[in-house]
Amino acid sequence: MNEDQQINGGSPQLPQEPIDWLTKPVIRFLHIEAAAGLVLLLFTMAALILSNSSWAHSFLEVWETPLGIQLGSLEFTRSLREWINDALMTLFFFLASLELKRELVLGELRNLRVAALSISAALGGMLVPAAFYLILQSGQPGQSGWGTVMSTDTAFVIGCLALLGTRIPYSLRVFMLSLAIVDDIGAILVVAIGYSSDLRWEALAFAAAGLTIMRGMALLGIRNIAIYFLVGSLIWSAVDASGIHATATGVILGLMAPTGKWVSDARLHTILDQVVAYPPGDHWSRNTEAREALQMAEAAARETLSPVERLEMMLHPWVGFAIMPLFAFANAGVPLSFVDLGNSITVAVFVGFTLGKPIGVFVFSWLAVRTGMAIRPPGLGWLLLAAGSLLAGIGFTMALFIANLAFSPSLINAAKLGILLASAFSAAAGVVLLMGWSAWGKNPKT
Repeated sequence: MNEDQQINGGSPQLPQEPIDWLTKPVIRFLHIEAAAGLVLLLFTMAALILSNSSWAHSFLEVWETPLGIQLGSLEFTRSLREWINDALMTLFFFLASLELKRELVLGELRNLRVAALSISAALGGMLVPAAFYLILQSGQPGQSGWGTVMSTDTAFVIGCLALLGTRIPYSLRVFMLSLAIVDDIGAILVVAIGYSSDLRWEALAFAAAGLTIMRGMALLGIRNIAIYFLVGSLIWSAVDASGIHATATGVILGLMAPTGKWVSDARLHTILDQVVAYPPGDHWSRNTEAREALQMAEAAARETLSPVERLEMMLHPWVGFAIMPLFAFANAGVPLSFVDLGNSITVAVFVGFTLGKPIGVFVFSWLAVRTGMAIRPPGLGWLLLAAGSLLAGIGFTMALFIANLAFSPSLINAAKLGILLASAFSAAAGVVLLMGWSAWGKNPKT
C-alpha cells in the first residue's frame, strides 16, 4: 500500500520517518523514568521516616522475615529483603541490559564516537570515585566498600532533569541516560567479580547449559515469553548456587535478547489488508476465516516490534513503579544520628560521590573528546556536561544494593547515611548549575 492509498483509501495516519524509530522509545523511557523518580523519592522518604519513628524496630524487622521452601534436607530460604535484592533486582538489571542493547543496535549509541563519550564518562565515573574511596579507607574496616561509590541512579537523575523541562536540551538527557545504563552494567560486573563467593563449577555448567537451551529455543522460533521465563528462572537458580551474584543473570539474558523483528513492515501491511478486505458484520465473533485473519493481524502487530523493544515496554513500568520503590522501601531505612556524620565510612562515601564522580565523568569525557576518540552531540556544551557530572553523584539505588553486599551490619548504617547525604547534595548542586545555565545563557560551546 503506497502513501496515496493510505491517505485516500485507508484510515488517515501520519507518515513514519526513520528518526521516529530512534527517538520515540527513548522519549517514552525518559517520561517513565521521570515519574518513577518521584515515586522512588516518596518511598525513600517513607522508609527514612519509619526507621526514625517509634515503629522503627517493627519496620526494620519485617524485612528480615524468612521466606522460602523446604523439601526434606533441601532448604531454599531467604529473608524478605534478600528476595527483593536478589530476585526482583534481577529484573532491574535485565531491563538495563535490554536498554543498553537497544541503544547499541537501534539507538543513539550506534554511532561509535557518540557511544564512546558515554562509555568514557561512565568509566571515569566508576574508577575515580573508587580511587577516592580507597585512599580514604585504606587499611580500615570499610575498605571493601569501594564498589558502593561507582554507580549512578537513573531514575533520580532523569527526575532531576525533568524539573527543568524543555529548558534542558534533549542531548543531555540522552547522554545521562546512556551513562547511567553503562554504569549499571559496570556495577553488576563489580558485584559479580568483587562481591561473589567461591565458585561452584558444576552450578556454572548447569547455568551454561540453560543459556544454550535458551539460545536454541530462539533459533527454533519459540516465542512464548512464559517458557523463556521458566528457563530463565532455572538459570537464575544455577547462577545463584554457583557463587556469582544471581543478579548477573539479568545482564546476561538481556544481552541475549534478539533485536530483529519477526514480522516485517511489508508483511504487516499485507496481513492488515486482508482484515480490511472483510466488510463490517458479525463474522469476527465466530470461527471464520475473517476471525483467523484478525488473530493473525494481532500477532503480526505485536511481532513487528523486536523482542528487546517489547520486553522493555512490558517491564519498564513494573521496574520503575514497583520494583525500585520496593527496593528503596526495604533498604533506605537508616536511623539518622549526627554522631555518624564524622564516621570515616560516611565521609569516604560522601567524598567519592560528590567529588570523585563529577571529576571522573568530566575529565574522562574531556579526554575522550580531546583525543578524538569521542564527539559531543549537538547542544551538549561543557557547562551542561559539568552539571550532568554533578548529577551523576546521585548513586542511591545501586549504591544501596552494593553497600548491602560490601558492609557488615555494624557498618552499613554509616554507608547508607553517606549515600543519602551525597545523593541529596549531588541532586541540589546539579539542578542549581542547570538553572544557572538556563538563566545565564545557552551557548552550546560553553
